[in-house]
Amino acid sequence: MESMMKWHLRPLSLRNLLFVVVYCQSTLAGDCPADGRTWVPFGQRCYHFVHGEEDMAKSYTIEAAKSLCSGHELVSVQSAEESDFIIKYSPQVWKGNIHVWLGMYYDSDDEDFKWQDETGLSFKNWGNSSSSPELIPMDTCVAMHSTTGEWEKVSCVENLENGVVCETAETTSPLLSALVILSVVAIMGISAVFWFLHQKHQFGAVLTSFEYHPPFRAPTSDEACLVETEETDDMA
Repeated sequence: MESMMKWHLRPLSLRNLLFVVVYCQSTLAGDCPADGRTWVPFGQRCYHFVHGEEDMAKSYTIEAAKSLCSGHELVSVQSAEESDFIIKYSPQVWKGNIHVWLGMYYDSDDEDFKWQDETGLSFKNWGNSSSSPELIPMDTCVAMHSTTGEWEKVSCVENLENGVVCETAETTSPLLSALVILSVVAIMGISAVFWFLHQKHQFGAVLTSFEYHPPFRAPTSDEACLVETEETDDMA
């Protein structure tokens, strides 16, 4: 029990402090853009589902779809959970089964698809018949089915009736981050004070219980004679 108390009162090291700060910042609730559009938070990302007329998707080329996001990116599906989120939310925006543009392009150098931020595809969900054989790779884009979540290769230049979903990262208030850091520093200071008081108390208890015992020394000749005389008198 005492050892556990000592551990709890031990001041936070710099490494532990940095871990706490990073953890707190990662768990802070971020904000979605306040630009007058409806943004839906999921995870640490924000999504804007572009409504069509009468809740129907309109026909856009991939470039027209990008322009609707106004400085943000077309959605990039990085996990099965994100795919399920889009599938579940799409019926609130569009009627019927549609496809949704994905922010993906064909990299001719690597001969593979990549997301708009140049990262590779860590998550894939290609359908069984994912493309038309007459599509030219450089003019090939990808859309996701809003019901199954499967990906399909489609033309980038044709006006396809695909839904548009914009995506951006949540932003954290600098003031809130500063408050978290100050709170952690305060906790570290309080921990150090308690640890110091505990150590001081322990050190005082050790000094109180310590008894001084002088080292043993042999008696001098005078002391030996005195003791011998006293013993002789007692016997007499």
